[in-house]
Amino acid sequence: MPKIKAILFDMDGVLVDAKDWHYQALNRALNFFGMDIDRYDHLVTYDGLPTKKKLEMLTLEKNLPKGLHSFIYKLKQEYTVNEIIAKCKPQFTHQYALSRLNKEGFQLAVCSNSIRETIKLMLERADLVQYCAFYLSNEDVEFSKPHPEVYLKAMQKLNVSPKECLIIEDNPQGLKAAEESGAHWLEVRDTLDVNYENIIGRIKEIDSENHHA
Repeated sequence: MPKIKAILFDMDGVLVDAKDWHYQALNRALNFFGMDIDRYDHLVTYDGLPTKKKLEMLTLEKNLPKGLHSFIYKLKQEYTVNEIIAKCKPQFTHQYALSRLNKEGFQLAVCSNSIRETIKLMLERADLVQYCAFYLSNEDVEFSKPHPEVYLKAMQKLNVSPKECLIIEDNPQGLKAAEESGAHWLEVRDTLDVNYENIIGRIKEIDSENHHA
């Protein structure tokens, strides 16, 4: 059975504790029109989806006028950038994990439902960009998560099979994409779970499963 060669990371809630930043930025934009997404709905329904998808859902569920989508979208992205600049800082645990995995020969990449500009800014400010072969955004695929396209595309770029891949995810949309891609995955509750020990532990577990298979 193949050994793990590549590790694909989701971004928000995995490498950067940014889930609340997206939530707050979108609500700030929606507040102009007397709307918001409450915390429960965010966690149960909207978490991990691209902003455009969230706006489509709000149109169906709360009659948000379609004509406002692009204005709210632009505003939300501006607010997100402000949040990242104010709050995104390097985390030693992640720098250590990614640099060590990198040195040990694993190929690393980031696959996110965010837009390219946001991912780039977060990876630079978290000081992780140098460890990643590349990053893929919702602008690089036709279908964003929960569809597996972003992960399959990353595997193709890295020239690895799904079984040679470990995906690290934290929300239902991403986990569904990971599962449907055919890769192995590690579910984390938050960014603190994303450390060298947990990742290597999961890889050893997969290796021993393969060994006994």
